[in-house]
Amino acid sequence: MQKKIIALAVAGLASTAAFAQSNVTIYGSVDAGYAYRWDAENKTTGQHSRSSLDTGASAGNRLGFKGVEDLGNGLKAVFLLEQGFSFDGGNSGNAQGGRTYGRQAYVGLTGGFGTAIAGRLYTPYWTLTSGTDPFAAGTVGQMRNVFSSGAGLDGLLDPARVDNAVAYVSPSFGGFDVTVAYANAVSLSDAANQENAGDNSKNNTVYALLAKYSAGPVMAGFNVHRIAVGSTIANTTAKSVDNYTLAGTFDAKVVKLHAMAQYNVVDSSAVQGDFTGSNYMLGATVPLGKFALKTSVTYSDFNGDANSSLKGTATQYAFGADYALSKRTNLYSAYSLIDSSSARAATIMGMNDAQGNGGVAATGNPFQQGIQVGVRHQF
Repeated sequence: MQKKIIALAVAGLASTAAFAQSNVTIYGSVDAGYAYRWDAENKTTGQHSRSSLDTGASAGNRLGFKGVEDLGNGLKAVFLLEQGFSFDGGNSGNAQGGRTYGRQAYVGLTGGFGTAIAGRLYTPYWTLTSGTDPFAAGTVGQMRNVFSSGAGLDGLLDPARVDNAVAYVSPSFGGFDVTVAYANAVSLSDAANQENAGDNSKNNTVYALLAKYSAGPVMAGFNVHRIAVGSTIANTTAKSVDNYTLAGTFDAKVVKLHAMAQYNVVDSSAVQGDFTGSNYMLGATVPLGKFALKTSVTYSDFNGDANSSLKGTATQYAFGADYALSKRTNLYSAYSLIDSSSARAATIMGMNDAQGNGGVAATGNPFQQGIQVGVRHQF
């Protein structure tokens, strides 16, 4: 009886046009661990430390659906829908503001000409930087912990995703490819600007270009990310934000080297002041059998004008180790120390991880420490 039911179910799927023509894959990642952060002192609440069981620490939890349909003559249709979640509280979306498919959502075409997609997309900047970070933008060791300038500029200086976006990725020519992206009405409705109802001529617009080379042991890329701010965004009155990032890795088998240099220019209001910022990272990954030892040093320096409090330096020292239980399951651990100037201590992003589980933010304390252990399974 059970075999008949299964056979009927398979026959039903086979008779559905969508499944007959498309190849759909369900995938995901689940991650949970323990974290302890200390040394930070919040002057407002008096909180000195945080002990917690977190999910999505090394990589954000996700459930995704991706598919491809062969249209003939080398042309294919592609789509992807990816949802974030936090299974300790059963919340969906989590760091993506509760969106159903807040991690990614796009549809497009691919072929000999390259790939063109539209929807909510990862920025080329994020693709380059997360692929360069030894901690893959996860755990308390992620380099972006000291990238933030505070004052609501986090998403502008370290942009992970954009709405209302289109992107084109060229074919690879000898390991070299180019990605261009454009996004209109970032964080706003396409139909109406939040300040001027019915007028979207002042939308916040993103222009991005990534030139990347990846062949053999070398990966190197240069990214330009410009935000032309048409109206208030991220609680700031910045007019424009320009980010220039050079990053790469070199895999010598016995050790993989990681490096990144980044420069930011913010054209802001007279009250907040224009400023520039620089971020640098050097790291290494050493494979030892089933272990992978990781380390990085990240240095950040922001220079505001006389009207800006966004000044000072911050340095993060990070160490970690992964152990592969299988191809899909691994144990991870990480430790990091943030040492910042007094002027910068209240504005750095702080000891966060991939899912946005944070430490004691806006502390005013120049030192922060954190340690994490956990397990991640991918399917």
